[in-house]
Amino acid sequence: MSMTASDELTAQPFLTDVVELRRRAKAHLESGNITDSYGGDAQQAIDILQNVLATEIVCVLRYTMHAIAATGLSSEGVKAEFAQHADEEREHMMLVADRINQLGGVPNLNPEGLLTRSASEYGTADNLVAMIKENYIAERIAVEHYRELIRYFAEQDPTTRVMLESILATEEEHANDMHDLLVAHEGKPFLKK
Repeated sequence: MSMTASDELTAQPFLTDVVELRRRAKAHLESGNITDSYGGDAQQAIDILQNVLATEIVCVLRYTMHAIAATGLSSEGVKAEFAQHADEEREHMMLVADRINQLGGVPNLNPEGLLTRSASEYGTADNLVAMIKENYIAERIAVEHYRELIRYFAEQDPTTRVMLESILATEEEHANDMHDLLVAHEGKPFLKK
């Protein structure tokens, strides 16, 4: 009876020989945090994450502007929601910047070219409903983008994938919040319950 690939994997010892593990940790110190066991292309991951970082920065700026500029009788609750989302997007920005650093890159926080690197747009809304719609669209873009990136990183870079999964969960909440605000202010549901 021949062994399958799965059988071969389970036949391998779970832990690497400690001597070998120590040897690997000491080898190639100049490569930084990236070890031989990293399954992806670190530079490609950095390049992708630079665009993710730009997207998060644009979202921080848009939500912040909307939190300041929203007006109207029912704007206070919406402004608070925008401000909370801006804070959460800033947390995402920091997570992504830290990951770029861990991979050996320098986070690109330069505002020059920011919109060309971002998946979402800054927006030009001038009333409360338009602001909610802009943020709803941006969140839908983020959800699709993060799902795509999670599939891309898969098992090649589980640390980046897990970070993106965490961010995705928040972005899905944001999209739901914007949907609910839009329904509340337009009076018609878009999602079937």
